[in-house]
Amino acid sequence: MKDLTFITGNQNKADFLAKHLGIPVAHHKLDLDEIQSLDPHAVVEHKALEAYKVLKRPVLVEDAGLIFTAMGRLPGTFVKWFIEEIGYDGLLRMANSLPDQTALGRVCYGFYDGGEVHYFDGEMRGRIATEARGDGGFGFDPIFINDGFEKTRAEMTEEEYAASSYRTPAIEKLREFLTSSPNSL
Repeated sequence: MKDLTFITGNQNKADFLAKHLGIPVAHHKLDLDEIQSLDPHAVVEHKALEAYKVLKRPVLVEDAGLIFTAMGRLPGTFVKWFIEEIGYDGLLRMANSLPDQTALGRVCYGFYDGGEVHYFDGEMRGRIATEARGDGGFGFDPIFINDGFEKTRAEMTEEEYAASSYRTPAIEKLREFLTSSPNSL
């Protein structure tokens, strides 16, 4: 399996990745500039190249986004900044003023070892809650309800969370790549 360092300062993300990848994963916090783009591959590629320049070893980066269906691709890759600036209450006011509260969560992992950036995408469909609920998860989990559920991701059990996560299919694709690559360790 390829050696890699997951670039994140979020211990929950690092733990989820390691658990579902099935191997210990080193992680490292780096403050990287994020380009402004609604294209998650462009955001991930920029982060991966920047992280590799700093660490000079194979890196894995991630970017997650939340799309309000009625708003095209927004807030998308900017959701982190929306949460920081207007909080869950602001996002909820925005979403609940729309004619449609359906939403799409997307994640993109990018692996870069100095050659080509490899992308591993996942998504989950659902809707925006009427209020923030729950203490689990991270990011937009307190306001996102997966299709087939009545509770937010932040209210889910660990098993429900993993089974319905957009990260799970992306991590499966990543695992397959890491174990089948000709440069596997």
